Amino acid sequence: MSATDPERNSLNARSARTNEAPSGQQRVRVVVAERNPLVISALREMLECDGRFELLGAVQSGKQLLELAGKTKFDVAVIGWRLADMDGADVLAEVQTRKLDVRITVFSNDHDIGILKQCVRLGAQGYCFQFDDPHIIFETILAVAHGRICIPYIDINKVNDTPLAQLTVRERELLAVLSDGWTNLQIATRTGISENTVKYHLKNLYDKLDVRNRAMAVALYSSERRRSPKQPVG
Repeated sequence: MSATDPERNSLNARSARTNEAPSGQQRVRVVVAERNPLVISALREMLECDGRFELLGAVQSGKQLLELAGKTKFDVAVIGWRLADMDGADVLAEVQTRKLDVRITVFSNDHDIGILKQCVRLGAQGYCFQFDDPHIIFETILAVAHGRICIPYIDINKVNDTPLAQLTVRERELLAVLSDGWTNLQIATRTGISENTVKYHLKNLYDKLDVRNRAMAVALYSSERRRSPKQPVG
């Protein structure tokens, strides 16, 4: 008779108890940030059953994590991609902006390679999936705690391939003035081109960004700028 998934998960958790920190070696101090209480509970059990880790706390919002990082010393923050008040990219950007000395492993339930790329660009040191085997999660946390970067395979040459990266300089300038609230007429008047030409450029811009209108284009532009404080777009 084969074990069910819950049984296998329980066996994995119990087998982790055999992993003890070497004598005299300090355990890795971990903080968890995740909006789903069930995921927090599972992570808590996994980490507390493994002698190499010490779980200092678990929170559900990015704000709580950032406040904790400002007053508590820990080795690694394991964060879900979607928190109660912000997503992982927002947290990573805030860590950079506030210059917090925090090592972050993103614990994602989404297999979107775009999320992984974004996390690498924003400085995440580790990345693993909620459906990974426990030993993969453990080894990722340990690697990050010891100053290494541990992420799934990704073509580093394509890390910066974002929707905005494919725009021409003129298109990025156009997107910037859209975000400032310029109308088609204002753009035409101030650049010396016709409104029809402006509409043509906007259509090309929307097609490249895979959006339907200026509101969506501006939202994408604003999001990228907000999350890349060291490399503003436009």
